Amino acid sequence: MSQPARLRGHCILSHGFESGPDATKVTALADVAERLGWTHERPDYTDLDARRDISSLGDVPARLERLRGLALAAASRGPLVLAGSSLGAYIAGRISLEVPVRGLFLMAPPTTMGPLPGLDAAPVPISIIHGWDDELIPAQLVVDWAHARRARLLMVDDAHRLSSHVAAAADAFGQLLASL
Repeated sequence: MSQPARLRGHCILSHGFESGPDATKVTALADVAERLGWTHERPDYTDLDARRDISSLGDVPARLERLRGLALAAASRGPLVLAGSSLGAYIAGRISLEVPVRGLFLMAPPTTMGPLPGLDAAPVPISIIHGWDDELIPAQLVVDWAHARRARLLMVDDAHRLSSHVAAAADAFGQLLASL
């Protein structure tokens, strides 16, 4: 966690399924947050991803519970922004309905998760980056979801991992943080 001189708030950056807290995208977001005066943390969900109890996506309820606990503690100290990639975006959106947040940054967000409730989010500023060629989450579903919430949406020529657009994701995250 960083400790800048002028604290603006705290960001919790959730990695995707079978990724980790040192993944490229969440690391890039952490660098942006620090540069803009936000503290940050990157929870590790790899132990939960190893469990296979819901549609081969690990233990999603336990991921939600872990993020809920971290978010409640952080929100009690000041402004909170949740960010996540794929499954991390799903849990960020869901937890924003329960914990006061200032904004959400979602990368390749799944709008549905099998038997779980569909993606939903608090009525806060939302910024999304998604690939036109996402092989797991159809682009049109994300466009429709973003449109209904009037979210800022950046569609890029990339697949689910957004590996060619890490810098674009970091820039979009920085714009969201600067707007808060």
